[in-house]
Amino acid sequence: MSTGRRDEDVEQTVGHAPLWLVLCAVVAGAVIGSVLPRVVLRYSPAEEPVRAPSRPLLVVVTAALFVLVAAFLGLSWQLPAYLFLAGVAVVLTVIDLRHHLLPNAVVLPALGIGVLLLALAAAGENAWGALLRAVLGALLLFVLYLILALVSPAGLGMGDVKLAAVLGLFLGFQGWGALFVGAVLASVAGMVAGIVVLASRRGGLRSDVPFGPSMLAGALVAVVWGELLAREYLLPGLY
Repeated sequence: MSTGRRDEDVEQTVGHAPLWLVLCAVVAGAVIGSVLPRVVLRYSPAEEPVRAPSRPLLVVVTAALFVLVAAFLGLSWQLPAYLFLAGVAVVLTVIDLRHHLLPNAVVLPALGIGVLLLALAAAGENAWGALLRAVLGALLLFVLYLILALVSPAGLGMGDVKLAAVLGLFLGFQGWGALFVGAVLASVAGMVAGIVVLASRRGGLRSDVPFGPSMLAGALVAVVWGELLAREYLLPGLY
Protein backbone atom coordinates (compact mmCIF):
# COMPACT_ATOMS: atom_id res chain seq x y z
CA MET A 1 0.00 0.00 0.00
CA SER A 2 2.79 2.45 0.94
CA THR A 3 4.66 1.72 -2.31
CA GLY A 4 1.58 2.52 -4.35
CA ARG A 5 1.16 5.74 -2.40
CA ARG A 6 4.77 6.74 -3.16
CA ASP A 7 4.27 5.93 -6.86
CA GLU A 8 1.17 8.12 -6.88
CA ASP A 9 3.14 10.99 -5.33
CA VAL A 10 5.85 10.65 -7.96
CA GLU A 11 3.30 10.68 -10.75
CA GLN A 12 1.89 13.94 -9.40
CA THR A 13 5.17 15.83 -9.57
CA VAL A 14 7.29 17.17 -12.43
CA GLY A 15 10.83 17.78 -11.31
CA HIS A 16 10.55 19.58 -7.98
CA ALA A 17 7.05 20.90 -8.67
CA PRO A 18 3.65 19.39 -7.94
CA LEU A 19 1.58 18.77 -11.04
CA TRP A 20 -0.89 21.53 -10.19
CA LEU A 21 1.95 24.07 -10.10
CA VAL A 22 3.19 22.94 -13.52
CA LEU A 23 -0.31 23.29 -14.94
CA CYS A 24 -0.56 26.77 -13.44
CA ALA A 25 2.80 27.60 -15.03
CA VAL A 26 1.50 26.49 -18.42
CA VAL A 27 -1.57 28.69 -18.11
CA ALA A 28 0.37 31.68 -16.76
CA GLY A 29 3.01 31.34 -19.46
CA ALA A 30 0.38 31.14 -22.19
CA VAL A 31 -1.47 34.20 -20.87
CA ILE A 32 1.71 36.26 -20.54
CA GLY A 33 3.03 35.04 -23.87
CA SER A 34 -0.17 36.21 -25.54
CA VAL A 35 0.50 39.82 -24.49
CA LEU A 36 4.23 39.84 -25.14
CA PRO A 37 3.85 40.78 -28.85
CA ARG A 38 2.41 44.11 -27.72
CA VAL A 39 5.29 44.54 -25.28
CA VAL A 40 7.77 43.87 -28.07
CA LEU A 41 6.09 46.46 -30.29
CA ARG A 42 6.00 49.01 -27.50
CA TYR A 43 9.73 48.82 -26.83
CA SER A 44 10.89 48.41 -30.43
CA PRO A 45 12.44 51.46 -32.16
CA ALA A 46 9.64 53.78 -33.23
CA GLU A 47 11.48 54.92 -36.34
CA GLU A 48 11.67 51.40 -37.76
CA PRO A 49 8.60 49.76 -39.33
CA VAL A 50 7.95 46.55 -37.44
CA ARG A 51 5.45 43.74 -37.63
CA ALA A 52 4.13 42.10 -34.48
CA PRO A 53 5.84 38.80 -33.68
CA SER A 54 3.90 35.57 -33.94
CA ARG A 55 1.58 35.36 -30.93
CA PRO A 56 1.24 31.53 -31.04
CA LEU A 57 5.03 31.17 -31.09
CA LEU A 58 5.53 33.47 -28.09
CA VAL A 59 2.71 31.70 -26.23
CA VAL A 60 4.39 28.31 -26.72
CA VAL A 61 7.90 29.54 -25.91
CA THR A 62 6.85 31.46 -22.80
CA ALA A 63 4.73 28.59 -21.50
CA ALA A 64 7.62 26.15 -22.04
CA LEU A 65 10.05 28.42 -20.17
CA PHE A 66 7.59 28.85 -17.30
CA VAL A 67 7.22 25.07 -17.01
CA LEU A 68 11.01 24.61 -17.02
CA VAL A 69 11.48 27.18 -14.27
CA ALA A 70 8.58 25.86 -12.19
CA ALA A 71 9.78 22.25 -12.50
CA PHE A 72 13.25 23.27 -11.31
CA LEU A 73 12.33 25.62 -8.46
CA GLY A 74 9.05 24.10 -7.34
CA LEU A 75 6.79 26.10 -5.04
CA SER A 76 9.40 28.47 -3.65
CA TRP A 77 10.01 32.12 -2.86
CA GLN A 78 12.39 32.27 -5.83
CA LEU A 79 9.78 31.23 -8.39
CA PRO A 80 8.28 34.70 -9.12
CA ALA A 81 11.74 36.18 -9.73
CA TYR A 82 12.77 33.57 -12.28
CA LEU A 83 9.40 33.52 -14.03
CA PHE A 84 9.89 37.27 -14.43
CA LEU A 85 13.36 36.63 -15.88
CA ALA A 86 11.89 34.14 -18.38
CA GLY A 87 9.33 36.68 -19.60
CA VAL A 88 11.96 39.41 -19.93
CA ALA A 89 14.21 37.00 -21.81
CA VAL A 90 11.54 36.39 -24.45
CA VAL A 91 10.95 40.12 -24.98
CA LEU A 92 14.63 41.02 -25.20
CA THR A 93 15.45 38.10 -27.48
CA VAL A 94 12.81 39.10 -30.01
CA ILE A 95 13.80 42.79 -29.97
CA ASP A 96 17.52 42.07 -30.22
CA LEU A 97 17.09 39.61 -33.08
CA ARG A 98 14.96 42.12 -34.97
CA HIS A 99 16.74 45.39 -34.25
CA HIS A 100 20.12 44.53 -32.68
CA LEU A 101 18.98 46.50 -29.66
CA LEU A 102 18.53 45.84 -25.95
CA PRO A 103 16.38 48.80 -24.87
CA ASN A 104 17.17 50.54 -21.58
CA ALA A 105 13.43 50.80 -20.97
CA VAL A 106 13.36 47.01 -20.52
CA VAL A 107 16.84 46.19 -19.19
CA LEU A 108 17.10 48.80 -16.42
CA PRO A 109 13.66 48.16 -14.88
CA ALA A 110 14.42 44.42 -15.09
CA LEU A 111 17.48 45.02 -12.91
CA GLY A 112 15.51 46.97 -10.31
CA ILE A 113 12.57 44.56 -10.25
CA GLY A 114 15.00 41.63 -10.11
CA VAL A 115 16.63 43.07 -6.99
CA LEU A 116 13.24 43.49 -5.32
CA LEU A 117 12.01 39.98 -6.20
CA LEU A 118 15.25 38.33 -5.12
CA ALA A 119 15.24 40.36 -1.89
CA LEU A 120 11.74 38.98 -1.26
CA ALA A 121 13.05 35.46 -1.93
CA ALA A 122 15.99 36.05 0.41
CA ALA A 123 13.65 37.24 3.15
CA GLY A 124 11.30 34.30 2.68
CA GLU A 125 14.10 31.73 2.66
CA ASN A 126 16.48 33.53 5.04
CA ALA A 127 19.04 33.45 2.22
CA TRP A 128 20.73 36.81 2.66
CA GLY A 129 24.07 35.31 1.65
CA ALA A 130 22.56 34.37 -1.72
CA LEU A 131 21.31 37.94 -2.18
CA LEU A 132 24.77 39.34 -1.43
CA ARG A 133 26.24 36.87 -3.91
CA ALA A 134 23.64 38.00 -6.47
CA VAL A 135 24.68 41.64 -6.09
CA LEU A 136 28.35 40.69 -6.38
CA GLY A 137 27.53 38.56 -9.43
CA ALA A 138 25.80 41.52 -11.08
CA LEU A 139 28.82 43.75 -10.44
CA LEU A 140 31.26 41.08 -11.61
CA LEU A 141 29.54 40.37 -14.93
CA PHE A 142 28.92 44.08 -15.52
CA VAL A 143 32.62 44.91 -15.08
CA LEU A 144 33.70 41.91 -17.16
CA TYR A 145 31.42 42.81 -20.07
CA LEU A 146 32.33 46.49 -19.79
CA ILE A 147 36.01 45.62 -20.21
CA LEU A 148 35.19 43.37 -23.17
CA ALA A 149 33.06 46.09 -24.77
CA LEU A 150 35.85 48.65 -24.38
CA VAL A 151 38.41 46.24 -25.85
CA SER A 152 36.15 45.13 -28.71
CA PRO A 153 33.31 47.63 -29.24
CA ALA A 154 32.36 45.94 -32.51
CA GLY A 155 31.57 42.71 -30.67
CA LEU A 156 29.62 44.00 -27.67
CA GLY A 157 27.40 47.02 -27.11
CA MET A 158 26.46 48.83 -23.93
CA GLY A 159 23.10 47.08 -24.02
CA ASP A 160 24.95 43.79 -23.61
CA VAL A 161 26.92 45.26 -20.71
CA LYS A 162 23.76 46.34 -18.90
CA LEU A 163 22.10 43.01 -19.59
CA ALA A 164 25.14 41.29 -18.07
CA ALA A 165 24.36 42.99 -14.75
CA VAL A 166 20.79 41.65 -14.86
CA LEU A 167 21.90 38.11 -15.64
CA GLY A 168 24.72 38.23 -13.11
CA LEU A 169 22.14 39.11 -10.47
CA PHE A 170 19.90 36.13 -11.17
CA LEU A 171 22.76 33.69 -11.76
CA GLY A 172 24.63 34.83 -8.67
CA PHE A 173 21.61 34.08 -6.50
CA GLN A 174 21.82 30.46 -7.64
CA GLY A 175 25.56 30.16 -7.00
CA TRP A 176 29.03 30.94 -8.31
CA GLY A 177 28.91 27.82 -10.44
CA ALA A 178 25.74 29.00 -12.17
CA LEU A 179 27.36 32.39 -12.77
CA PHE A 180 30.43 30.78 -14.35
CA VAL A 181 28.41 28.37 -16.49
CA GLY A 182 26.10 31.15 -17.67
CA ALA A 183 29.05 33.24 -18.85
CA VAL A 184 30.64 30.27 -20.61
CA LEU A 185 27.42 29.18 -22.31
CA ALA A 186 26.78 32.72 -23.53
CA SER A 187 30.16 32.73 -25.26
CA VAL A 188 29.63 29.29 -26.75
CA ALA A 189 26.13 30.12 -27.98
CA GLY A 190 27.38 33.39 -29.48
CA MET A 191 30.19 31.58 -31.27
CA VAL A 192 27.79 28.98 -32.66
CA ALA A 193 25.42 31.72 -33.87
CA GLY A 194 28.30 33.44 -35.66
CA ILE A 195 29.36 30.20 -37.33
CA VAL A 196 25.79 29.53 -38.46
CA VAL A 197 25.60 33.00 -40.03
CA LEU A 198 28.88 32.43 -41.85
CA ALA A 199 27.90 28.93 -42.96
CA SER A 200 24.56 30.17 -44.32
CA ARG A 201 26.43 32.87 -46.27
CA ARG A 202 24.12 35.49 -44.84
CA GLY A 203 27.01 37.50 -43.48
CA GLY A 204 30.72 37.92 -43.47
CA LEU A 205 33.31 38.10 -40.75
CA ARG A 206 32.11 41.59 -39.86
CA SER A 207 28.44 40.64 -39.60
CA ASP A 208 26.67 42.11 -36.61
CA VAL A 209 25.32 39.05 -34.79
CA PRO A 210 23.28 40.13 -31.73
CA PHE A 211 24.81 38.72 -28.56
CA GLY A 212 21.83 39.32 -26.26
CA PRO A 213 19.95 36.13 -27.23
CA SER A 214 23.07 34.06 -26.58
CA MET A 215 23.50 35.66 -23.15
CA LEU A 216 19.86 35.06 -22.28
CA ALA A 217 19.85 31.44 -23.48
CA GLY A 218 23.05 30.68 -21.58
CA ALA A 219 21.64 32.27 -18.44
CA LEU A 220 18.35 30.35 -18.52
CA VAL A 221 20.18 27.06 -18.98
CA ALA A 222 22.61 27.97 -16.20
CA VAL A 223 19.79 28.85 -13.79
CA VAL A 224 18.46 25.31 -14.08
CA TRP A 225 21.59 23.21 -14.65
CA GLY A 226 24.49 25.58 -13.95
CA GLU A 227 25.37 24.37 -10.47
CA LEU A 228 25.16 20.73 -11.58
CA LEU A 229 27.36 21.33 -14.63
CA ALA A 230 29.90 23.24 -12.57
CA ARG A 231 30.00 20.65 -9.78
CA GLU A 232 30.11 17.55 -11.96
CA TYR A 233 32.03 18.64 -15.06
CA LEU A 234 33.50 22.13 -15.21
CA LEU A 235 34.69 22.96 -11.68
CA PRO A 236 34.66 19.66 -9.77
CA GLY A 237 37.73 20.53 -7.72
CA LEU A 238 36.07 23.60 -6.22
CA TYR A 239 33.06 21.78 -4.78
